[in-house]
Amino acid sequence: MNRQRNNPRLAAACVAILATLSTAIAAQQPSLPDAPASRLIAALAQDSSSPAPSAAAGPQIPSGAQNTTQPAGPPLTLAQAEQMAIRNNPNISVAHLLALAQAQVTREVRSAEMPTAIGNLTAVDAHDNSRIAAGLLNNPSVYDRAAGGLNVSQLITDFGRTHNLVLSAESTAKAQLESEHATELDITLTVDQAFYQALTAQAVLKVAQSTVSQRQATSDQVGALTKAKIRSDLDLSFADVQLSQSQLLLLDAENSQQAALAALNNVLGSEQDLQYALVDETNSNPAPAPDDPETLVTAAFTARPDLAALNDQFLAARQFSTAERDLWLPTVSAMAAAGGTPMRADQIQSSWYGAAGANISIPVFNGFLYNAEARDAKLRAQAAQENVRNLRDTIARDVRTAVLNAQTAYQRIAVTKQLLDQSNFALDLASARYKIGLSGIVEISEAQLNQTQAEIDNTNARYAYQTALAVVRFEVGQ
Repeated sequence: MNRQRNNPRLAAACVAILATLSTAIAAQQPSLPDAPASRLIAALAQDSSSPAPSAAAGPQIPSGAQNTTQPAGPPLTLAQAEQMAIRNNPNISVAHLLALAQAQVTREVRSAEMPTAIGNLTAVDAHDNSRIAAGLLNNPSVYDRAAGGLNVSQLITDFGRTHNLVLSAESTAKAQLESEHATELDITLTVDQAFYQALTAQAVLKVAQSTVSQRQATSDQVGALTKAKIRSDLDLSFADVQLSQSQLLLLDAENSQQAALAALNNVLGSEQDLQYALVDETNSNPAPAPDDPETLVTAAFTARPDLAALNDQFLAARQFSTAERDLWLPTVSAMAAAGGTPMRADQIQSSWYGAAGANISIPVFNGFLYNAEARDAKLRAQAAQENVRNLRDTIARDVRTAVLNAQTAYQRIAVTKQLLDQSNFALDLASARYKIGLSGIVEISEAQLNQTQAEIDNTNARYAYQTALAVVRFEVGQ
């Protein structure tokens, strides 16, 4: 240091650089000029012509971290990812199949309103002059015969019970369709989150690669200065520590990128580890977040498919409750039977038979079964109504929270951008100060750390805002 103070050229260079720094700070320039002393230039030039630093001069980039670029896959936009997930995600298929199955339940219930026809072919070989003597109160005769016939029955009316059962099944089927739509929105949101997470991991990986290159250059420069006896071994140790930390950051970034792509493949419905070139279509200057959550709350009450599904389930439960109450009403039905008996015993004189009749079934007492079933259905309908009210409260809260989160995420973009600009300026200033000997390695190491963290924070903020907007769209039912 004494030799540096006695060097008039170095002193003149320091004065010139300090004047330049003062001018740059006053003008608020984003970066500072690189103006090392002539002796430093000579040392760096000598180092650039010498062989690469050995392992003793500092850690080198691991061979696995030198080429972190993955094989280029097919380009994938967010819209394409959403379409692929809707086509291939098994949750979508499950919801669709359940909707189709529930539509068949409606047909099953409606079948009670239609006629029932049953064909019979009967052949009997009976013991002569025998009767069925044991069991119940009847004493029927059994005759030899071979016959065929058709029995037809038709419900005339049960005073609305079957009709209400059909309405309940239709409402349940409609609720299942709304649930299928809700599943699509849920998968779409999951795709958006996974896609933006993958974009974030991809951007952080680029930051990590740039950080490794930057700190490798710093380590090389400090190593050259150390060889020239201008800087101490302590400075080189700090530079090597920073380089090792950046390499750890790179390894974590690579792992995060692969994990994000695995999560994206999962929601896309693929069991293979497919690589995609994700297309970033986000605007560098995105539109502000919504500022009025109340209009979105009102829109969500109309558009949310899960709320519509719960409303349909409540309607189905209420219609089923009415049907259970109608169990006490009579049931009127008609029956008819016709057929022929080509082979018969002598006691059966006619070769054909036919009959028609009507029946009225009136419930009298069954151990309070119908009362309990009607009460059970009514209570479940009330519970379904409370579920609707509970979901409305939850939707109102979630929409307001999503809007607040989006507003905060939008504000974080500007703050992190300002922080990034300030950290870049501080790094340039610290680098210039270090080169002219006005600061130590600790200052430039802290400046590099702050700059890397600010760049990562700015990257996270940009994609976190897009994710927050996707959540808002989901909460509104879009």
